[in-house]
Amino acid sequence: MQALSRRHPTTYDRGEVRYEYEYKRHGTQVLLGAFNIQTGQVFGRVVAHRNAATLVAFMQDVARQYPDKQVYVVWDNLNIHHEGKDQRWEQFNKRHGGRFHFVHTPLHASWMNQIEIWFSILHRRVLRHGSFCSKKQQRECIEGYIQFWNDYEAHAFHWKFSGQFEERRSRSKAA
Repeated sequence: MQALSRRHPTTYDRGEVRYEYEYKRHGTQVLLGAFNIQTGQVFGRVVAHRNAATLVAFMQDVARQYPDKQVYVVWDNLNIHHEGKDQRWEQFNKRHGGRFHFVHTPLHASWMNQIEIWFSILHRRVLRHGSFCSKKQQRECIEGYIQFWNDYEAHAFHWKFSGQFEERRSRSKAA
């Protein structure tokens, strides 16, 4: 995520949002998130960099959230989601009694992971038109939204995919 401050304030007028395209960049950071598909609760951490060590530390926090439960982790095919030479996820699972089950979405199908739905909500509500004067301010805003979501809006996403893709015709063919 880029922490951007807009040159001029964003304005809202009768449902329209107008925001400045000129901005100052204050750096980037990463949101690691876990979505409980039963409750809709989100567990997230904003971190400086996305690497294997940071993800393992985040997963340690997830393990503490669910100390006596079987945990199914669904993630895409990002390189740090795979074992690596250090066998990080096999070792992680051994440390936690084999209660973690890692499932990868098919290639180009990360949209099947429900945390991606929540990331989209976060983007539309907080990040897209946001103006952040620092990474700290952006982090606090995101953490505040996670708390708001968990306190007032958390819900499971009930969606189905039939396995069939609808054939879409381009506008030029339909015209």
